Amino acid sequence: MTHPNPSFGRDTLDLATAVDQAARAIPPVWPLASSVAVNPFLGQTDEDLATVAARLARVAGTAVTMPRSWYQERIANGDLIDQDLLDALAIAPTAPRPETLAALIAALQASTPEISALPTVADLAAEASGIDWPGVIAERFGAWAAGYLDEGQALWAAPTGRGAYAAWRAVATHDLTPEILGLSGFATHVSEAPEAAADAMASVVQGLGLPAEAAQTYFHQMLMTLGGWAQYARYRLWQAELGGGTDATITDFLAIRLIWEAALFDRYEHQIAARWRSVVATHALPVTPTLDHVIDSILQEASERAAQRKLAETLAVPGIAKIDSRPLLQAAFCIDVRSEVFRRALESINPAIQTLGFAGFFGLTAAHRRFASDVSELRLPVLLNPGLTSSSGGPDDADADQSARFKARAKRAWGRFKLAAVSSFAFVEATGPLYISKLVIDALGLRGTPVPNDPAPRPDPALDLGARTTAAETVLRAMSLTTNFARLVVLAGHGANVVNNPHASGLHCGACGGYSGEVNARLLAALLNDAEVRKGLGPQGIDIPANTLFVAGLHDTTTDAITLYAEDCLSAAHATDLNDAKTWFAAAGKIARSERALRLPHATGEGSLVKRSRDWAEVRPEWALAGCKAFIAAPRRRTAGKSLEGRAFLHDYDWKDDKGFGVLELILTAPVVVASWISLQYYGSTVAPAVFGGGNKLLHNVVGGIGVVEGNGGVLRAGLPWQSVHDGERFVHDPLRLSVCIEAPREAMTEILKRHPGVCALFDNRWLHLFALDDKGRMAWRYTGDLEWSQMNEAEPATALPEMAA
Repeated sequence: MTHPNPSFGRDTLDLATAVDQAARAIPPVWPLASSVAVNPFLGQTDEDLATVAARLARVAGTAVTMPRSWYQERIANGDLIDQDLLDALAIAPTAPRPETLAALIAALQASTPEISALPTVADLAAEASGIDWPGVIAERFGAWAAGYLDEGQALWAAPTGRGAYAAWRAVATHDLTPEILGLSGFATHVSEAPEAAADAMASVVQGLGLPAEAAQTYFHQMLMTLGGWAQYARYRLWQAELGGGTDATITDFLAIRLIWEAALFDRYEHQIAARWRSVVATHALPVTPTLDHVIDSILQEASERAAQRKLAETLAVPGIAKIDSRPLLQAAFCIDVRSEVFRRALESINPAIQTLGFAGFFGLTAAHRRFASDVSELRLPVLLNPGLTSSSGGPDDADADQSARFKARAKRAWGRFKLAAVSSFAFVEATGPLYISKLVIDALGLRGTPVPNDPAPRPDPALDLGARTTAAETVLRAMSLTTNFARLVVLAGHGANVVNNPHASGLHCGACGGYSGEVNARLLAALLNDAEVRKGLGPQGIDIPANTLFVAGLHDTTTDAITLYAEDCLSAAHATDLNDAKTWFAAAGKIARSERALRLPHATGEGSLVKRSRDWAEVRPEWALAGCKAFIAAPRRRTAGKSLEGRAFLHDYDWKDDKGFGVLELILTAPVVVASWISLQYYGSTVAPAVFGGGNKLLHNVVGGIGVVEGNGGVLRAGLPWQSVHDGERFVHDPLRLSVCIEAPREAMTEILKRHPGVCALFDNRWLHLFALDDKGRMAWRYTGDLEWSQMNEAEPATALPEMAA
């Protein structure tokens, strides 16, 4: 099979560019052990929502907004008003779009048009033959990829040392399943394919008659059909490039998928050739949104403006006056939206308690080795590289370390014996009855996961005094904590204590790479308790009182219990302070659980939340970050006492103490971007669950130790499980793009956006909305794109912040 292809010819440079563009249109997915939220639209953020809707409709057959009935309901209940629709309509593209509000409302009454992707060769072959070739490809590719990518789950490991394309060919040339199903000669077809993936792709492009103009969206579609497998391959490329290298797995996967297309085209060419030429012609057209795509994007914008209107009303309520007296307790929490509920509860216990919000890795990018482990865990945002290495325990723990390793090896050996192909049968017969007590204990939820309690972590190798002092100063300034220290300062990382949950790491701290945050908190507490470091901070204008003690803690977001690691820094002088803190934390936990129980299905009060964390059949132990809709960087007094319903990321920030706006730049380029990934993962898993969601937890099987499939094979499911965004009757997450509210001069933010075009694109294309707060904490200015701002509520002029110093 050969077809002339004047657009591509044998221009490998053009082909390589198209392949690279398609690969970068795929979002990465992290393995289950360290899963973090990822923006599923990561490869499309340089386009607006309507254009992305057109692109993903072509390559994945999915919508990127809710059905129109969802917006109708919001209008009916008064959440979405005419002014919201008018404001959204005013900023829509000039064409195509409804000309009037009446035209928009008329379009809203129509049902959402059905969306279907362009057919692949496999789709056309399935229509022609009656054989589900897309399903066959998903099953065979998944069976191979699960072994190839396995990270230690499989008892019999697949051979390693080859690239993905070569490894697949070695298996596919001996796989008779396709031939049994009707694709005769498939093994021979694979064996005769070029040995290099790039040459194989060039050959397929020629054979399918694919012009250069059609390649990018067609290649994108090919990778989308592989689901989470392609996303995991993209993760490998992401990690490699973060370390200055590269990885060819995702392009090898594309070559494999294209070979399937070529083989099916050879088999069914006479039946599908005409239709295929039409598909190729459509792929060659520019991606252009239709009127329906624009209408849906307007409705989405209007719903976000409605939420912003309510947020503005909340922030317009006068805040709490600044308290200059020494706090009874200072507690720093992650900016995670779950912390907002606990912080508000804690502050309600005693107004002299001060809480702070800061990214949960506490500014320390640690590659950490846990006790009795040689695995390096990256406890840092995935956007960054490690800045230090650390380990739990020291020379004094050597004997305990060795004992723990022996126990771990014995446990692994026992586990392999239980699961082995032959011994598993004898094991069940001989020892099954001994597991009755364990089954009863687990079924009744009598045992939970132990709280992390390794020996105190330490930098390994140790940092010199200059590095320690610089790190301490940088973190304290970023936290806006440089004066008025309390006697006790708690640094609370967070994690989730759940059982039988493959997605448990997704409930941990995203800023800590999908791990719990106690390691970073303990490292920082030790750093700030260091007498030499404190002495070095003095000349920098940061005087920490001698009677201030920093203590690390861990906030369990499932039970709202706080664990304090006071043994890291024993201080008899602070015994009363610690006891008071424990009492306040316990009271705040009860308040927070009571509030959260109102949202959780079948919760019978705050006491039931602890039991949910231990129930191995519970698919909704907590809501995690469902409902997130705002990011606020401002002094806490702007939001204290105001209920943000556990839906806002809260970052303490005082621009008056930020000389040069280095902290502001850090906030906009790191925490805001991470928060956007979280927000958009929840968004994507809600509006397009079939493509960007993790599927049904009840059907999940862990595969390769990296992800889950529904049933016994097929496509790897990435994204949030359905139970994370839906309670069985309704959505619990409103898919709204994040509103970022920052109290800082607009000029400073504009200059930062100029220096970071990738971040600027998120706001210009409204994947994020940016607002400047005035000196009373009100939403005063809206970023409108292209480095321009518009004033809000012009009937009542906002009080502008002072001009940025030159």
